[in-house]
Amino acid sequence: MDNPLLGQEPLPQFLKIRPEHVEPAVRELLDQNRARIEELAQRQDPTFASVVEPLEELHHRTIRTWSPVSHLNAVVNSEALRLGYNACLPLLSAYQTDLAQSEPLFRAYRTVAEREAGSLKPVQRQLIAHRVRDFRLAGVGLPVERKERFKQAMLELTQLQAKFEENVLDATKAWSRHVTEAAELRGLNDMLIEQARQRAAEQGLPGWVLSLDQPTYVAVVTDAESPGLRRAFYEAWTTRASDQGPNAGRWDNSQVMEEILKRRHEAARLLDFGNFAEYALATRMATSVPEVLKFLHELARAARSAAQAEFAELEAFAGHKLEAWDVGFYAERLQRERFKVSQEELRPYFPLPKVLAGLFEVAERLFGIRIRERTGAPVWHPDARLFDIQNAQGEPVGSFYLDAYARPNKRSGAWMDECVGRKRLASGAALPVAYLVCNFLPPGADRPALLTHDDVVTLFHEFGHGLHHLLTRVDYPSIAGINGVAWDAVELPSQFLENYAWNPEVLQRISGHYETGEALPREQQARLIETRSFHAGLQMMRQLEFALFDFRIHTEYSPERGGRIRQILDEVRAEVAVVPVPSWNRFPHSFGHIFAGGYAAGYYSYKWAEVLAADAFAAFEESGVFDAATAQRFVDAILSRGGSREALEAFVEFRGRRPDVRALLKQHGILAAPSPARA
Repeated sequence: MDNPLLGQEPLPQFLKIRPEHVEPAVRELLDQNRARIEELAQRQDPTFASVVEPLEELHHRTIRTWSPVSHLNAVVNSEALRLGYNACLPLLSAYQTDLAQSEPLFRAYRTVAEREAGSLKPVQRQLIAHRVRDFRLAGVGLPVERKERFKQAMLELTQLQAKFEENVLDATKAWSRHVTEAAELRGLNDMLIEQARQRAAEQGLPGWVLSLDQPTYVAVVTDAESPGLRRAFYEAWTTRASDQGPNAGRWDNSQVMEEILKRRHEAARLLDFGNFAEYALATRMATSVPEVLKFLHELARAARSAAQAEFAELEAFAGHKLEAWDVGFYAERLQRERFKVSQEELRPYFPLPKVLAGLFEVAERLFGIRIRERTGAPVWHPDARLFDIQNAQGEPVGSFYLDAYARPNKRSGAWMDECVGRKRLASGAALPVAYLVCNFLPPGADRPALLTHDDVVTLFHEFGHGLHHLLTRVDYPSIAGINGVAWDAVELPSQFLENYAWNPEVLQRISGHYETGEALPREQQARLIETRSFHAGLQMMRQLEFALFDFRIHTEYSPERGGRIRQILDEVRAEVAVVPVPSWNRFPHSFGHIFAGGYAAGYYSYKWAEVLAADAFAAFEESGVFDAATAQRFVDAILSRGGSREALEAFVEFRGRRPDVRALLKQHGILAAPSPARA
């Protein structure tokens, strides 16, 4: 059969892809790749052109084939697709490990590096350096028995991480709240209530049915006046896929988490690293476990007193001790009283079409690009849209899909991922294509999707990732765009762009009441901007709690004691948490960033990169936030370079010095800054 996953079209043929296509396509692809790799490995006189470039082409084709499958599994999940996806995970894991453990290819890369040292371009030398490093990190030099065990551990880890994510998705889908009394919905926005009414009608029930999608959860714990409703949602959300809560034990990730930590630790030890955190840092901007821990503790010391004062003030405002499910509600009330700003009241001023137009205008003005929607392209769901980017000369740069709304069978959260990577090789060229995925409340029958300002910041964040992928000038897929970028620096472009969602000039452009078209009033804009540092201490301590928990479980794991997940979390909370949580809270069981995503021993990256982003944006504040010369330097040093240069070198090229944590503390209004600390 003609398999749409194996076609050579510039974009995936989503309308033609079926679950039954997945495994045959992957098997055929990998068989062809293995045959080509065998041929390349036998080259007697390897050169960059004869070995390295063909392997880059294989890298590109593998991602090009698998990316639509992985994406569809996240945004239109079904049982049939899940089966096909899971069947391919061991095939891909074995292939990647075999490739990375190939001694002939390892020797070929080293030979090219030695023989062509004088003629290789810097980007080519960096590509080879990355590959040689990755060979070593995959155990290329291990004895046969240890090499095989490493391969098996990687395979098992891939399957366990997929299982973790499936359990979270199933647990999220399985819970809902049937409400029969209108009073219980008091405080929620009309859009959410109408959706809940329609859902109840579809199920033949009276009243309303609230689902556990992310927008609904956030709205309930922030705006619902009913403490009972807030508690029910908080418990359902924070006990997903665990031994606690309304579905206790049904999709419990407890053992899955233990097994994930066990495999990661074993893989690191096989390569003679002390723990998985040390292994992970081999490809990061941070260089050691003590360096990361010192960084996190310095931030905690800087923010703790502010966070404690904020929480004491919040309890005084509420007039009683606060439970965890009350904090968001009273914080919103306090913010509303102090700044006369409410996220829900802002929604009418941020219709998605207006926000998108303003966001595109920011990118066009900063980076000299043009963004236009393309109609008629095949997409996986009617919600999805495709946009093309051109440079100032009108030449195509790349494209991106936007899938903005929450729906059943779609993973929660927001993310950017690679659809197609940029390449310019002897075998041909390809322009980069990205997926941008969010989970906003969908539009209604008579209105567009309306965003909170938090949603707006999320959209800017993911678009920043997209620009990093799309504006690359690197021709080799493995280090183009977001590929090959140190994981603790990859959030720099996304967090940098968030700053523009708070800029008065930008707020004027991205806001427009969906009924009248009037921009958010200037006075209200000013009050909104003032909220940026509201509870900055509490927010920072919460992120540091996550980061320290993640880093410690990957640093302190031992086969004898196991993961000690609950114990370490309790210890971290005793050290840095300000808001008390109930004993049945099981947030790690749905912490996909570290148990199923790429942030294992790397959640600190958000704060690390936030320092980089705040310091980078400070350069724009010094010269003008739309200063063309500064923007060009940012493109040249950061956005266009991919992984072709070390992250610290790229930052120093742009900023003229190493990053300084004080820019972040200033941005958050945390005045008790420590002495200058370096990221």
